[in-house]
Amino acid sequence: ELRFASLLHVFSLVNKTEPGAEARNAKTSGAGERALLCLILLAATALRLHGIGFGLPALNDPDEPLFLMTALDMLRHHTLNPHWFGHPGTITLYTLALTMAGTGAVYLALGKAAGLAGLAAAAYADPGIVLLPARVMIAACGVACVWLTWRLGRKLGGPGVGLIGAALLAVNAIHVELSQIVRTDVQASVFMLLCALASVDVLREGRARDCVLAGLFAGLACATKWPAALILLGPLCAVFYRMRGGRIRLLPPALLGFSALATLLIASPFLVFDYRTVIADLTAEARPYHPGGTGGGFVANVGWYIGHPLLSSLGLAGLLLAAIGLAWRVRRDPAWSVAVLPGVIVFFLLLADQSLRWERWVVPLLPFLSIAAGRALCGLAQVAADRFDRRAHWLAAAVLAVELLPMLAVTHAKAVERAHDTRQVASAWIRAHVPPGSSVLVEDAAFDLLNGPWSVRFPLGTAGCVDARTLLGGRVSSAKVQHLRGSAPSVDFGHVAQAHFASCRTDYAVFSHLALYQQDPGHYPEVLARYQQWLAKARVVAVLRPVPGKRGGPTIYIAAAMH
Repeated sequence: ELRFASLLHVFSLVNKTEPGAEARNAKTSGAGERALLCLILLAATALRLHGIGFGLPALNDPDEPLFLMTALDMLRHHTLNPHWFGHPGTITLYTLALTMAGTGAVYLALGKAAGLAGLAAAAYADPGIVLLPARVMIAACGVACVWLTWRLGRKLGGPGVGLIGAALLAVNAIHVELSQIVRTDVQASVFMLLCALASVDVLREGRARDCVLAGLFAGLACATKWPAALILLGPLCAVFYRMRGGRIRLLPPALLGFSALATLLIASPFLVFDYRTVIADLTAEARPYHPGGTGGGFVANVGWYIGHPLLSSLGLAGLLLAAIGLAWRVRRDPAWSVAVLPGVIVFFLLLADQSLRWERWVVPLLPFLSIAAGRALCGLAQVAADRFDRRAHWLAAAVLAVELLPMLAVTHAKAVERAHDTRQVASAWIRAHVPPGSSVLVEDAAFDLLNGPWSVRFPLGTAGCVDARTLLGGRVSSAKVQHLRGSAPSVDFGHVAQAHFASCRTDYAVFSHLALYQQDPGHYPEVLARYQQWLAKARVVAVLRPVPGKRGGPTIYIAAAMH
């Protein structure tokens, strides 16, 4: 209660979230603001580090093995070319490679691995050796997002807006979850926030260096995740806003565009040198449907994003505050409406217009929606204080508590689900029930089964179902996996070449992708037929389903062959 009271005491000093509020309130916020910011950052760090080793040594996220193998390939072959540009993910892959190199240096100093080759061998046996430090690196990016949200909110509306925005993002369940997974979304958000900060300076100061910085951060955002380039619309609008009514000067927009393009090409030069791979990867990413991620058209996608990931992570109160804050006094605050909102709005419209939809795609929006909620709460509290009672801001403290506490509950429930995933439950079932010497087919990276007394087989597209130990012992590369995978949306049993079906005949099978295809039978009749072909000579011995708040992951079918 004291923490909420202190927080509202700070933001109640903000004068109507207008430009210049930061300067007027800097002296009054002072030590209290810094103390609250430290508490928020500590909470953000604790939430992102708690349970960060979930699943290990198994890899539950389908893209983490791709990032892991790609970065290892870059280190093993001493190349800066990732040979994969789907996101494009270049910055994430480079930082992942650096993190792995640092991990290798530590292991070498401790005598636990004989150089890079020894580290690679250890990583293929237990990915957690290199993946856990990489997840910590992504978690650090998540905490950086919280800090940058405070900076941007403070610059836009004063200490209150910054602190509330940071607090809401710190406990956001989706942001916490994606801060624990090696993906590009959180890292792209860092550069988008930095670009937005520079964009506000472009509008207010109009300096050439601000244009260069905004372009630089937009270029880095694009080199991390393609759609993040849209954040460049903010500084571009800010430039033209400053130029309105006067003689058109081409230097500011030229600096902005040149800086963005130059940064993109310097940060990811193989976008040009290896353009054929870029085209192939973009074509593969542009598939019209995907198991578990097929959209329903623009309007349906808008409703889905609002009604599912945004509502579940922000809560009803937070979503309403964010909606109010997006439009709150936009005409009186061009720093918000001109320098920030254009890129954010177009980014969301682009997401909704895609054939696919994923919860993780909203991650870059969350800091800006948190700031919008802060703008609304501060603004409404100030209006109530001016019109009714100077003590009305205490009512806002209750609103903030009503918003933060349920968000924390959701974040905790999601953490429990990640720690008790159906895939690890399936592995425990195998260890308890499958006799030694049996063969087991698994669809996920179940490294937690490799040391058991079974033959573990993994489906790999045109290669059929291959022995997992042999595959990993050969240090399989991401390029080889992509080649064998072909155009399939996932690496699973449903996309094994029919000619190699016999290689997948095992004593037991753990099907973790079947339920996703069953949700969309119209697009995957051949895939479902392949599963049925296996199950026709088997019996399902266990079905493991997720339980909200207790167990996460996909629905898993464990089947035993009938001999």
